[in-house]
Amino acid sequence: MTNDECKKVVLDIIADIAPDEDLSNVKPDVRLRDQLQLDSMDFLDIVMELRKRHGIEVPEADYIRLASLDSCAEYLVPKFNALAAKS
Repeated sequence: MTNDECKKVVLDIIADIAPDEDLSNVKPDVRLRDQLQLDSMDFLDIVMELRKRHGIEVPEADYIRLASLDSCAEYLVPKFNALAAKS
């Protein structure tokens, strides 16, 4: 999985949990919570959807690594690729 594909996965999840958000101008290097009206429950929903849809586990200690789209990709791409290698 590429960084761009990973960012799309995250944006797709956000679109589902916060359908009123305009995701067309999300800056990849700015914290998501600074750009979007996401609260802590929305953020937890993102983590839960990553697990449910893709089998990606994100320990609570690593939540901070999902702050921006860029940091999401940096953290999640190796996890997605490790899962793909197992199958």
